[in-house]
Amino acid sequence: MSEYILETKDLSYEYPDGTKALNNINLKIEKGKKVSFVGVNGSGKSTVFLNFNGVLKPTKGNVIYKGSEVKYNQKALLELRRNVGIVFQDPENQLFCADVYQEVSFGAMNLKLKDDEVRSRVDESLKNVEMLDYKDKAVHFLSYGQKKRVAIADILVMNPEIIVFDEPTSSLDPQHSKQIVKIFDQLNEKGITVILSTHDVELAYSWSDYIIVMKDGEIFREGTPYEVFSDDKLIKACYLEKPLILEVFENLRKNGKIDYEAKVPKNKQELFDIINDNI
Repeated sequence: MSEYILETKDLSYEYPDGTKALNNINLKIEKGKKVSFVGVNGSGKSTVFLNFNGVLKPTKGNVIYKGSEVKYNQKALLELRRNVGIVFQDPENQLFCADVYQEVSFGAMNLKLKDDEVRSRVDESLKNVEMLDYKDKAVHFLSYGQKKRVAIADILVMNPEIIVFDEPTSSLDPQHSKQIVKIFDQLNEKGITVILSTHDVELAYSWSDYIIVMKDGEIFREGTPYEVFSDDKLIKACYLEKPLILEVFENLRKNGKIDYEAKVPKNKQELFDIINDNI
């Protein structure tokens, strides 16, 4: 079996109004990886995601899940969406039940599971997002950050192999953003492939195993966080910013303050350790 859990081949998509959103997207995502899509609004990130689990059907090309081309009949799409879940940017667009338990149990009940299994999955999903104590609370009384976590539990209850997050930390303060990222890491540790789009270059750089840069409906560049964000021409062309951690490191190295062969830091602590060891 392929090491790639999700692929696209010559994927193109045109909206009914004639807007060409994607043009010949070819990508391969490895199972168990943490992958970030970056790019300005309108670059095609959300449209790619909606093609990943069959919400949209390609105008041309294919989506491939676990080595098999995605089919667009009802049975195949239900199975695909059970395994490839999307958490939308605004939880208000995803949550529709009166209380938290009803909301999270909805997907599990649609799988026609026994009541005991539904309750077990709901409790486990809410526990994973630290919302178990809120399972009887009305959804409209939750804070925005709490709604984000319930939206994640909505997908977790299906036991997916891939979870896709569209701008998951938008509109969140730094503390709640850290809580969401912690959830990503915990999910990934359980073997779930985690994919997200983000405008936060600091998050993309420090968190990701692999980054895909989109521009004008095409993949402009892909690679490791360092390969992407050390490319100054790419950063300028795609209207990105260099992550502060990398910018400080490169300036220190350029000015001879640290050894040129020093390991490139991925986070603030690694940068602090390098500075303490060299300055």
